[in-house]
Parts: sequence; structure tokens; C-alpha cells
Amino acid sequence: MKAVLCRSYGKPENLRLEEITDPIPGPSQVLVEVAASAVNFPDVLMIEGNYQNQPPMPFSPGGEFSGTIVEVGADCKKFKKGDKVFGNIGFGAFAEKLVAPEIILRAIPDNMSFVVASAISTTYGTSYYGLKNRASLTKGETLLVTGAGGGVGLSAVELGKAFGAHVIAAASSEEKLAAAKVAGADETINYSDGFLKDKVKEITKGKGVDVIYDPVGGDLFDQCIRTIGWNGRVLIIGFAAGSIPKIPTNLILLKSCQLVGVFYGAWAQKFPLENEEVFDEISKLFILGKINPMVSKTFQLSDYAEALNCLAERRAIGKIVVETK
Repeated sequence: MKAVLCRSYGKPENLRLEEITDPIPGPSQVLVEVAASAVNFPDVLMIEGNYQNQPPMPFSPGGEFSGTIVEVGADCKKFKKGDKVFGNIGFGAFAEKLVAPEIILRAIPDNMSFVVASAISTTYGTSYYGLKNRASLTKGETLLVTGAGGGVGLSAVELGKAFGAHVIAAASSEEKLAAAKVAGADETINYSDGFLKDKVKEITKGKGVDVIYDPVGGDLFDQCIRTIGWNGRVLIIGFAAGSIPKIPTNLILLKSCQLVGVFYGAWAQKFPLENEEVFDEISKLFILGKINPMVSKTFQLSDYAEALNCLAERRAIGKIVVETK
């Protein structure tokens, strides 16, 4: 089988597509023939050596995947050979085959393609867990989503609307905001001019927002936190801007608001049964047409470097997917 391997930290061009032996599943694992794998910022950080949980060398990037089970371990009960599944293994998905614990896999709904299925686990899992479990977002509340043109941002826009919130989508270009509008955003803000705070205050008539969903961090966070309303919740999703912001704690006191960390991957590992319930709900929303993951570009496995660069250089709108078949 072929796999993209990282043997030294650096840019995507440092990776190599190599022929390796097929992995062998353990008793509670399955062997999956990969059809597609989505690209996420942790993949870029991992190959640079900058992720908080670095896999041992050599490794294949790619966490989200979809495919067909070709072999099952002796203790597996839920799935069988031939089942179509999706999941997230953290790393190892930029390959023709992978081994995954049966417990992390989900069945692909009948009307969902391999490409779309590969783009759900991280983005929609993060957004559902963040908005429902961590922020307790309720119908009628106002939600501000930054980075709303990316995969995780668009998933937050869609889920926010599905939960009955009034959604303000903020992004750095009109093209990205157009995608957010298609995803259901009620209001859009282009924050490239630096006036995010003023625009949010105008939209909310000075009240501020109830929940902030911020995967960007950096300098934008300072503007974001100044838009939070009384008793609001600020979700710390990630730091796509590349820098970790300093938090003005006096604003937390004055607004009586909460800063809430959202480490979905760790939660999913600690509470796999609860995570399964999350994906049952996400699958229902897809079947009902409440969510529709946007995949803007697909690449072949041999074009892995361009796929990673497309995301790293922020050229992507929605999700980028690498197809193996």
C-alpha cells in the first residue's frame, strides 16, 4: 500500500509518498481501505513539529477519513467486512489503508458520499461539542463565529442555525462570507478592515453576543472578546492565526462572562460513548438536510503537498479533501 510519510519536520514538500506494508488490525480494530481523507490545520502543525500532541516518526498526516472495512478483528461486534465507515484517528489517514479502533467508527448514512463523510468528524464534532456541551447554546441566542469561511467555522454556522441561534458570521473576504451565507448565517461581517467590534455592536444594538466561537485566535481575539454580552460564553476553539492571544481578564469580570476551552479530540477519547451520541445527532441533522458539509476542493493522494498548502495558505473555503480511490 501507498502512504504519505513524514520523516523530518518541515513543509509539505518534505513529505514522501512511499510503498509500505499493510497494517494488521488487533482484536478490537478494523482494517479500512481509505476512500477519502480531509485536511485540517493540525495536519499542517504536525508535519512542522508544532502540534501539542506530536506522533512518533515516521508518521502519515491526516486524521479524518472515510472508507470501506476490509478486515475486522476477532473482538469486533459492531461492524463487518464491506461496511462503509468514517472517523478520526488523529494521524495516519493519508494512506491507502489504515487500522482504526472499532469504537471510533461511525456508519456512513446511505445518502452521504465518501468525500463528505471524510469531512465531518473533526469539524462537526468540534462544533457540536462546543456549542451544545460547552456553551449550552439555546434557541434565540446570538452566536458570533469567526473564521466562518473555513471548515470548522462553516460547521458552527450550520449547527448554530440548526440549534435556533441568530448567527453572525465573520471572515476575512467576501468570498468566504458568501459561503457562510449559504450555510445559513443571518448576518455577515468582513473583519479585514479591523472594525469587528463596532460592527457587532451595531448589529446587536449594543447588547453584544451570547456566544463567541473563535477558531482564529491571534489579534482578532482581542476584538472578539470585546463583543461578548453579559453572562456570555467565549469558546476557545483554536489558533489558526498562528499566535496565542493574551486575555484581558478585566473584561471577563466586567461582563461576568466565561472563557471555555474546547478540546474536542481529548473529550472524544475520554468519553467515546457520549461522542457516539453526538454523531448520532449529527447524522440525523444531515439526513434532515439541516447540515451539508462544504467541500471546495479535492486532490488525489499524489497531490498531498498542494492539498496541505491550500489549507496552510488559507486559500480554502470549507473543507479540502484528499481522495485515495
